[in-house]
Amino acid sequence: MTNLTLTSTLPAADVVTLFAGQTKTGAVELLSSIGTTSVVTKIQTAISGFDFKAGVGDLVKLPGNLAGITGNVVVVGVGKSQSHDDFRNATGVVARSAAGKRKMAVMVPVDHADAAGAIAEGALLGAYTFNEFRGVSNLANRQSVKAIVLVSDAAKDAVLVQAVQRAKIVTAAVNQARDLANTPPNALPPTQVAAFAKEIATTHKLAIEVLDEKALKRKGYGGITGVGQGSANPPRLIRLAYRNPKATQHLAIVGKGITFDTGGISLKPHLGMHEMKADMSGAAAVLNAIAAIAALKLPINVTAYAACAENMPGGNAQRPGDVVTAYGGRTVEVLNTDAEGRLVLMDALVRAQEDAPDLVIDVATLTGAAVVALGRKIAAVMSPEDSLSNHVVDAGRRSGERYWPLPLPTDYRAKLDSSVADIANIADSYGGTLYGGLFLQDFIEPKQSWIHLDIAAPAFNSEGPTDYTPKGATGSAVRTLVTIAEDIAVGLLKLT
Repeated sequence: MTNLTLTSTLPAADVVTLFAGQTKTGAVELLSSIGTTSVVTKIQTAISGFDFKAGVGDLVKLPGNLAGITGNVVVVGVGKSQSHDDFRNATGVVARSAAGKRKMAVMVPVDHADAAGAIAEGALLGAYTFNEFRGVSNLANRQSVKAIVLVSDAAKDAVLVQAVQRAKIVTAAVNQARDLANTPPNALPPTQVAAFAKEIATTHKLAIEVLDEKALKRKGYGGITGVGQGSANPPRLIRLAYRNPKATQHLAIVGKGITFDTGGISLKPHLGMHEMKADMSGAAAVLNAIAAIAALKLPINVTAYAACAENMPGGNAQRPGDVVTAYGGRTVEVLNTDAEGRLVLMDALVRAQEDAPDLVIDVATLTGAAVVALGRKIAAVMSPEDSLSNHVVDAGRRSGERYWPLPLPTDYRAKLDSSVADIANIADSYGGTLYGGLFLQDFIEPKQSWIHLDIAAPAFNSEGPTDYTPKGATGSAVRTLVTIAEDIAVGLLKLT
């Protein structure tokens, strides 16, 4: 685990990072200072000898003796706009390149001290590695950089210190969510997710309730029970509650926790099925978001639900054509056992509303159709209230995560009608993301404010690493959930 500190003095480091941007005319301009004016001039002159455009994430490496330091100097570009997200992305690139190093220093530009929090986030997210299952002989240059030091003249400024501390808390939550979704499914059945939740509860003094398979069946959680009945690993419903005495608003966050998804009897194609260990990314997001919210001591009440099951085609597995009864009494015809996420979520959503929250947000890797619609980096957001969808887009932008609103067209709902039950779990093959959202909406009370986040696209990166995003699990939605909780706490998002 990488340690990050803040100081006003440049320490001895293996890598010293400076930022460069583009002027309005496109010229490259060094933004970070280091040493004397003559040293800065030398570095500026040196980088002019490279084909370095200072676009976001562009790198140029220089020998440290140019600046009178040991180690190497890395100049990274932040482009023209030089937004917080540009700094976050650029720092992530350097942190990834520093894998295996002992210490990395980052010179925060004086004119961009307000970006220190984003720089800290990029550094800690970019430094992430997952080596839990590697042998010692296979760790060469795969270890995260051990220490990162942010160097700023404003290192003692209370606002800057608070921003960096927040970044440390939030990125720790994101990286833990990544760990969970990267963990092989044989090492993380639903019972182990519950064990992780208990650790969170102990650390942050949260109330916890875990329903096992017997309690789920007895209490009528037919969705979670049905999905999990084909597996030797029994399902769990996890509830964590954070309460703050100053809170006036209550947020419920509900996560899909399918610890492995074969598709059940409606078996998936084998290609890429190993990535279905990340089908619990929604649960990972809500569990770690509530941990970060508790660590930040936000004046808001939050209840997190993780609906966990393993979807396997065992001898007792749910069949296409089965009818299950959701928690609360509605019946569902299961036409496709690979549309299982909505079945576990329907139970958890009904239960979450019993806590009378002001807002319910569910997070799920729900539909492959969302990837078709929005590509691999953008999540879908759906809500009957446009203002809530728009707020998620804005909160995501501030957090460094991307969302796009999709509709809940009322005239499409009829396609989910069943000839034998109250509702079917799938409709036709087009608009799958919309039908997933409409199905979940059927379990939301008319006066309940609700947001659905379909993170199927950005939750797992099957391609190579970019900026601060590793290959594998990304920890999607954690930062957005924390930002929304902060917005509610300070009144930026007003709930009725």
